[in-house]
Amino acid sequence: MTQPTRPHPIFARVYAGFAGPALERAGMGEHRTRLLAGLSGEVVEIGAGNGLNFPHYPPEVTRIVAVEPEPTLRARAVEQGRATSVPVETQAARAERLPFPDASFDAAVACLTLCSVADPRAALAELHRVLRPGGQLRFLEHVQARTPAMRRVQRILDATIWPPLVGGCHTGRDTETAIAAAGFTLTTVDRFDFPASRVPLPAATHILGTAVRGNGPHTTA
Repeated sequence: MTQPTRPHPIFARVYAGFAGPALERAGMGEHRTRLLAGLSGEVVEIGAGNGLNFPHYPPEVTRIVAVEPEPTLRARAVEQGRATSVPVETQAARAERLPFPDASFDAAVACLTLCSVADPRAALAELHRVLRPGGQLRFLEHVQARTPAMRRVQRILDATIWPPLVGGCHTGRDTETAIAAAGFTLTTVDRFDFPASRVPLPAATHILGTAVRGNGPHTTA
């Protein structure tokens, strides 16, 4: 979910009550299951929202630390966590400044959240820092469109009405390139349109994949 720079209670209620369930009806749950399949050990999830991913974690995961700065969504995540078989801890932190020591987690999850963090570069650097060497970053994000025409539409939307209306979300970030630039090695990337529609949508292009943290630290200039 989102990582807004300030609380967005109206958007949070709309997402939890309407947008989130609509995504699930359109089949997002299947992608969540694919995203999390095979994970084990201790996992940090940034932008956990109201906890829609929690039921999809496999039993081999021993601990989920869910980071969500938006108070309304975080409260719902706490409720969802209580109904989840895997232990869940929620944190009122931001992705750009994670309150965890270096090499704390076996895996990290970013699901529909790197579109809306204020500083994706800082968020990815933090994920790289808190992952153990060889740890996996699992990501599911809507990203920059395939065609030049839709990328122009995305740039206009992102510079005007989209972020204020949708909790800081941006339609056209090049998240795949940003992950690689943060020092991760991309191992799988599946690119697809969601939801399926005959009408081109500005936030339809998605990527789902895995990246691995190397053995050494990564520094950014």
